Amino acid sequence: MAREFELTRNITVGQYLPTGSFVHRLDPRIKLLACGILILAIAFCNSYGGNLIVLAFSCLLFRLSRIPLRYGLSGVKPAIPFIVILAVLQLLFYGDIASGGRVYLEYGLIVITSDSLRLVIVSALRFIEIIFVSSVLTLSTSTTQLTHGMESLLKPLGYLKFPVHEFSLIMTIALRFVPTFAMEMEKMIKAQASRGAEFGTGSWWQIFRRTKEMLPIIVPLFRVAMERAEDLILAMEARCYTPGGTRSRFRTYQTTFRDGLTLLFILCFSLLLWMYPFPY
Repeated sequence: MAREFELTRNITVGQYLPTGSFVHRLDPRIKLLACGILILAIAFCNSYGGNLIVLAFSCLLFRLSRIPLRYGLSGVKPAIPFIVILAVLQLLFYGDIASGGRVYLEYGLIVITSDSLRLVIVSALRFIEIIFVSSVLTLSTSTTQLTHGMESLLKPLGYLKFPVHEFSLIMTIALRFVPTFAMEMEKMIKAQASRGAEFGTGSWWQIFRRTKEMLPIIVPLFRVAMERAEDLILAMEARCYTPGGTRSRFRTYQTTFRDGLTLLFILCFSLLLWMYPFPY
């Protein structure tokens, strides 16, 4: 029962673990590019073999980052209900789109074929792999590094009057607030449970019941989010932050041979996944 209330344990995206690994020492711009390329490769990989290779490679990334694989797997737990709903919808109603292969069941609009079954399994694997890759990125890169890396990559858009720095700051703040909101939700659930509310009593597959349990948390969580945002605004104003102002950087990033070699490897690996005709 206690594990049902420990939400922060299952939130890996948005947190940072400074282990000093090889992945941590990479240029944040290279890590952002590599993560984007790898996610694109995952999106276009339609075979069992290719997705299993990506899944094994994602587990290897945790090893290279010196981050416990069990901690990475805990980040998949909150997404299980969404994966199940997506799988059921694809299995029942995507038969017309993936109509090839052997037909297992056909009843009205519901058509289940071998290709639709492949779509369900591959989509679930893609979802897990993207969570793994995104978790490795945020767990091995600090907020400052993410902001500066994203700003550097989007710098060409500044010539089109696009607010690059503000956009990068908003994205990184939103990402880092994920574990903060999980912690606040955990406190609210524990407070409500101590007053007799039924939280965590249903099984994980009882999606409608668990959603109904979470409805009373939405309003106070929204209020806490507004308070956190106001505190952040006051803190930034106290530090004389001016949107759109010209500012220098304490640290400038220099791409090394190791960074270029890593990006080249990720690019070749992604091209292999996209172009190689896996038999299954």
